[in-house]
Amino acid sequence: MPRMDGLDATREIRRLPGYAKTPIIAVTGNAMLEDRKLCLQAGMNDHLVKLIDPDQLFAKLYKWLTATPQNHPDGATAAHIE
Repeated sequence: MPRMDGLDATREIRRLPGYAKTPIIAVTGNAMLEDRKLCLQAGMNDHLVKLIDPDQLFAKLYKWLTATPQNHPDGATAAHIE
């Protein structure tokens, strides 16, 4: 992105009214554990590394689109490392 990266974009989205719990999943070529941690610290819910496995993508989307604080152990916006 020309003006900001995904980390900055996530931080800005989280500041918008009504977007604190919107699922955000990083789709990136950055595969190191530290990259994942930075994404989660910025407020992303999860992290996928390119080349995307369709089954893995579906599983992540399903996990976060069906998550609520009541049925997900970490809450809908929890950043956790698996």
